[in-house]
Amino acid sequence: MASHRRPKQPSRTRVTVLTATAAAAVALSAHSASADPGAKPTKSEAKEKVDKFYEEAEQATEKYNGAKQRQEKLEKEVGELQDRVARGQEDLNKLRDGLGSVAAAQYRSGSVDPSLQLMLSSDPESYLEKASTLNQVSAKQAETLKQISVKQRVLKQQREEAAGKLADLESTRKALGEQKAAVQGKLAEARDVLNQLTEKERAELEAQEKAEAAKSAAKAKSQAQESGSKDSSAKTGDGDSSSSTGKHVPASGRAGAALNAAASKIGSPYVWGATGPSSFDCSGLTSWAYAQAGVTLDRTSQAQANNGTRIYDQSQLQPGDLVLFYGDLHHVGLYAGNGQVLHAPRTGTVVRYEAMSNMPFQFGVRVG
Repeated sequence: MASHRRPKQPSRTRVTVLTATAAAAVALSAHSASADPGAKPTKSEAKEKVDKFYEEAEQATEKYNGAKQRQEKLEKEVGELQDRVARGQEDLNKLRDGLGSVAAAQYRSGSVDPSLQLMLSSDPESYLEKASTLNQVSAKQAETLKQISVKQRVLKQQREEAAGKLADLESTRKALGEQKAAVQGKLAEARDVLNQLTEKERAELEAQEKAEAAKSAAKAKSQAQESGSKDSSAKTGDGDSSSSTGKHVPASGRAGAALNAAASKIGSPYVWGATGPSSFDCSGLTSWAYAQAGVTLDRTSQAQANNGTRIYDQSQLQPGDLVLFYGDLHHVGLYAGNGQVLHAPRTGTVVRYEAMSNMPFQFGVRVG
């Protein structure tokens, strides 16, 4: 039978809690609406987001470069190992064929020497032990069998090494694909942000980027001319020679040749994974530039950090030195003198001069 009791009324305390919860829910809903991730960003917000995505893309690019370099190295090593295994197997077959010919001759004559029966077994080392007690093997046959035994051991080791490297290669290829996807993902996110802006706003951001690049390049040129004037005055005795510090030392030797090579590429676009000669990423530019000077650098910025002597005092840098930025060293350029770096900044930019103060400098590297 249904109950006809009146439902119990909520207490004042319960009403208060319910009211507060409802109010909080309304406030949260209002906050979520105001922070709608799909809302169109302002031009400054878009620039900040895009710059962040581009930096993250560059981090992924250097990881991609490292995986690609490792893949190429492993492919070469695997190929060489497989060639050695093939040659070793061919030599082993010849040795076995030699013993087989002797056995065949004896068979045709009506008997096979027990020693040859042992020699052609699958366990030559065991044969040697038995044959030594039977005194049934000639010195030449024993030497041949020893060679077979050695070849078998070497081939086994080489096959195991090749198998290990093939497994590493497969893992590296997987990592390469993941980093490629990471780069493309970050660039896609940046495009999505830019696509939310109007055509006019995108044009204004592009103009701003070009203006900043031109300003930085003009500053570098002006400072270089000023430095050259001071150096000239110091040589003629018309100026204070003490004003020419280490950072004003003219580029020379291989470092100078690398810097000049990089300077010839000013205006070339940044393309992730590119190593020249028409487009570059950051470490692609530095490795290409030093290659023109006859010096081989590692492929990634992190690896290039170990390609010479580190210089932590920025005042001791000389033109052509490598300069590393950010805590994880994901960006590298060439010191151009007067606090300027010549580098390939990021997607959407070109090879250019820029003030080093625009990025967190870590240390320089003088390539030996």
